[in-house]
Amino acid sequence: MAATVNILGDDFARAAAQAGLRARIDALTAGKVVVYIDDLNRYVEELPNGRRFEVRLQAETPRDSHISILRELPAIDG
Repeated sequence: MAATVNILGDDFARAAAQAGLRARIDALTAGKVVVYIDDLNRYVEELPNGRRFEVRLQAETPRDSHISILRELPAIDG
């Protein structure tokens, strides 16, 4: 009888979160801007220099201008 495997368990969730954090760090290190949803469910644009902004995505506008800045957020420590 085959054992049941839950590939979407806690180990998978931890690995996925770690991969996302590594990708964010790698992108910022490479000089890329990163946009993500934070713990407060806000869209955040983070710049390589550490500045962060709460943003709104506007799907109906062209790609180069589809983000509007709502306010600057404090930098993340570490």
